[in-house]
Amino acid sequence: MFKVKGKKNLLALIVCIFIPELTGILSGFLTRDSYGKYQNLIQPDFVPPSWIFPIAWIILYLLMGIASYRIWMLGAEKRQVKNALFYYGLQLLFNFFWSILFFGVGLRGLALIELLVLLMLIIITFVKFYKLDKTAGYLMIPYILWVAFAAILNFSIWQLNK
Repeated sequence: MFKVKGKKNLLALIVCIFIPELTGILSGFLTRDSYGKYQNLIQPDFVPPSWIFPIAWIILYLLMGIASYRIWMLGAEKRQVKNALFYYGLQLLFNFFWSILFFGVGLRGLALIELLVLLMLIIITFVKFYKLDKTAGYLMIPYILWVAFAAILNFSIWQLNK
């Protein structure tokens, strides 16, 4: 998993995992005071218990980091690698801002639109990663599924709390 083309780089792996984990920590920190408001919203019956979310995101960020590491190790100077990592970074930026829109400022409709754009960017990233390294692509699948579920949840909460 950590060897790409016969090479591994522990520092690159750590940095690649640190970047998405830090993204999650920062967005969580910026919206930490909003979770009480979230708990008071009408929620659909299928909403998972709140303790699931941080565990899921830690794992998803870890998988994303490993996937980006595998792509990085293919040669950051290569055009296809740069392009794939550009979309990876862009989706990570959208990931960061979703929490702020949904929790921080309570714009759940706008957050849904932003989340759908995020989902498209993740799928583009998946395709680009998969073309370069199938394992990296596969590592993005749980993220796609979770964000698709989050979109359904976002829509439901938005509709129930209009």
